[in-house]
This record gives sequence, structure tokens and C-alpha cells, in this order.
Amino acid sequence: MAGTHEKPVRVRMAPSPTGHLHLGTARTALFNWLFARQRGGVFVLRIEDTDVERSKKEYEEEILEGLAWLGITWDEGPDVGGPYGPYRQSERKEIYKRYLAQLLEKKEAYYCYCTKEELEAEKQALAAQGLPPKYGGRCRDLAAAPAGRTPQVIRFKVPEVKVEFHDLIRGKVSFDAGLFGDIVIAKDLDNPLYNFAVVVDDGLMEITHVIRAEDHISNTPKQILIRCALGFSEPLYAHIPLILNPDRSKMSKRFADTALLDYRNTGYLSEAMMNFLAFLGWHPREDEDILAPADLISRFDLERVQKAGAVFDQEKMNWLNREYLKKLDDENLAEALVPFFRAAGLPDDVRRIRPAVAAVRSRAEKLSDVPVSARFFFELPPYEPSLLVWKKAAPATVAPALARARAAIATVPDADFKREALSAAIGGVVDPASRGEVLWPLRVALSGQATSPDPVDIMGVLGKEESLRRIDLAVAAASGLA
Repeated sequence: MAGTHEKPVRVRMAPSPTGHLHLGTARTALFNWLFARQRGGVFVLRIEDTDVERSKKEYEEEILEGLAWLGITWDEGPDVGGPYGPYRQSERKEIYKRYLAQLLEKKEAYYCYCTKEELEAEKQALAAQGLPPKYGGRCRDLAAAPAGRTPQVIRFKVPEVKVEFHDLIRGKVSFDAGLFGDIVIAKDLDNPLYNFAVVVDDGLMEITHVIRAEDHISNTPKQILIRCALGFSEPLYAHIPLILNPDRSKMSKRFADTALLDYRNTGYLSEAMMNFLAFLGWHPREDEDILAPADLISRFDLERVQKAGAVFDQEKMNWLNREYLKKLDDENLAEALVPFFRAAGLPDDVRRIRPAVAAVRSRAEKLSDVPVSARFFFELPPYEPSLLVWKKAAPATVAPALARARAAIATVPDADFKREALSAAIGGVVDPASRGEVLWPLRVALSGQATSPDPVDIMGVLGKEESLRRIDLAVAAASGLA
């Protein structure tokens, strides 16, 4: 039934607003977007919100916000005044109603009067015989509505045929439609279900390629049959691998830690996330790990998408994010960090945080790491005086060593209170054979931590007055160590 397409490429992303935008949905949107951009085609966003009970506006807003954060834009929608809003199935019910009526009129669909209890009894009877659950067709050829019975659903008459299609990733796929039974396509004329609405939308929107996750493969033959009954041309299909947890179990979209915006809020950069998602199940011909959006577009090829599940690698994502952080200069990084410093209760003035950011940025894997590493610049944490002691040095040496360092630092003019002058001043009181006896307590005095940047870098950020104040506090604390 499949054929080739010479028409301009048209793809769509059709998320359901019944939960958070998770990585799998975002990755599917990205693959569609990359394919459309690479082929000079159209990317359509369609919100599948016919499930009134579970669909929520806040989830739709999260979908739009998450795609926008990634840089994924769509090309058309019902709001012609722009910017385009997405298509929403809830706003297209009259369209579905017409096509449902068409199938009913052609006797290719029918009202089913079987109750849930009757269907459950039929299912149990089949199971007892070791047979798969399948509607038996009790209402299929009714000449009239049974007396006293109310229609429960609308079913599509599934022909007992073999359905084959060519998947651009998996090759030839075949199903025996005789195993399906007549499928439910609507609750009633006003409430279509997924397999029906998606066919109508894809047909009317002239979608040429359906690129979606492999868990939709079982829906494809049903949709092909409905599409044929409605007279729509068939798109090409490409079912991409699922994203798996490290233990190779399926990653569920209901786990909060897989919500896309959780990663943004933790401090992952959108460019790094796009790069990471693109490599979940796909890899360019060249041996490259870091590709900007324009490079991803130019290299993307469905033939390079793998069949096997794509294992989520947290370490790889952290590494990629760190690499993208390195690409930001101190000014842009400081600006990106403003909301994270604010959330941490620290100063959020770019001018104040930029020097601190420059001193600790090399240690960060994500933006949220930086305020944690930089906090000591703004508030000296409490520390045990014993931390001031260098390895096996005598505790009594700490206060004199700090006092010598303080005296040297005090001679540096405020205007020259920078790395070069500070290094020279401290170098005059440090014995090359025992550098740690001065530099270790000095670094602890300035940071209150066992691990921190070079003391001259810390002082360059703190300034002369605050540096001397912290050293004085350490001298006082060290006097009790003797």
C-alpha cells in the first residue's frame, strides 16, 4: 500500500496533553523537525486533546514551552494572524463527525450496542480457550438497532486481510488484520478516538511522512485500513526506537525526572539537550559528538536511525552539557546563571556574579552547579579550625603562616589587587619546599572549604577588604589550635 512521494515533505508532531513533555516525545518532535528542515519541508504541531478527562491546559502549555526552549518551531496552524498556534483536535470535532458519518453511510462502520460487561465476558471466554481478545462482531450486520439498547461506541469494519507497509527504518512490516476484530473508532459522532482522528488529520493535512516511536507500530495497520476506507493517500512511515533506562527497561513519561523542563530547570542548556536527544537512536556518518543545530539539520538522515532501543546515558548528557558550557564566555554564562543565583538566595546582579562564575565555571556540569560552588564568595561558610591544618604540619604553625601571608597581601594596593600582584606578594612568604603550609590554610581561610579555586583567584573576586577580614577570622580560629 505504501508508495513514494514527490510532494514537498510534510511531517507532524502530535503530542497528547495528558502528562509532562518527556524526553521521548521531545526526541520524536526533534527527529520530525530535523527531517523537515533538512528537506525544506513543513513541520506541523497538532495537539491531540480529544481525551477530555485527562487532557489539561497546563500540559499543553508545557509542551509549547518545552519545544520553544529546544528551538523547535512549527510552520503552520489555525491562527493565520501569526504566530501560529498549534492545531487542536478538540477544535476539529465537526470535521471528524463528517468523516464518521461517511463511514457509517458506506456501511464501513457501525454502531455497537454491546455493554462493557458483555465485552468483558466475551474476552474472558476467549482467554479460557487460549485465544487473543477480539470483538466477535455481534453488532456488525444488524439491520436495525436492538430494542431497548443504546449505542455504546462506533466500530470500524476491519477486513480480514494482510496489511503490509514499508517502514523507512525497519523495512517490510506485515500484520494479519483478521486478528484485530472490528476496532472502536469513536464513542459517538462527537467523540472520535485516536486511531480515527489521527487518520483524518494526517490525510487532510497531507502529511507525507509519519515519524513516531516504535510503540505505535501496532496502530499503523489499523490506520492504514481506515485511511483506505476514507480515500486518503498513504504517507511513508518511520518508527524510531524507544528510549530505554540504563537497565534497558522502557523510560516512562510519567516519571518526573524524565520531564524535559526538569532538565532545563536543573541547568542543562537547550543546545546540549538538542544534541543529546538527536544522538538517542541516530548518529551521523562522521565520528562526531558535538553538533550545533545547523549541523544536525545538514547531517540528519532517517537511514542512520537505529532499530534497537536507545539507552539513556546520563554521563554522556552531563559531558555534552559541560562542553556547551565551555563555549559560553563569562558574560553570557553569568547572564544565564542569574535565575539560578536568585533561586539560591544569592546576588543576581551580573556584574557581581561574573567574577565568581569565572573562578568556578570549570567545575560545573550544569548551571545549577555554579551557585553551589560559588556561594562561599558571597557568604563564608562555617568550618572547623582543624581544616586549616596542612597535612602533617604542626597546628601551631597555622596562625603564624596566615599572619605572614596577611602582611604580604596587605601591601598590595587596591588598584593592583589581582592575580599577578597577589602571586608575587604571597611568593615572598612561601617556602618552595613547604608551599602547602601557607597556601592550604590561606585557601581554607578564604573559602571555608576543603576544595576551592586557587587562593589568588579567590582574593581577586573577594577584593582586598573582604580577603583580609576572612584571613583575620582564620588567624583567630587558628590561635586555638596551638
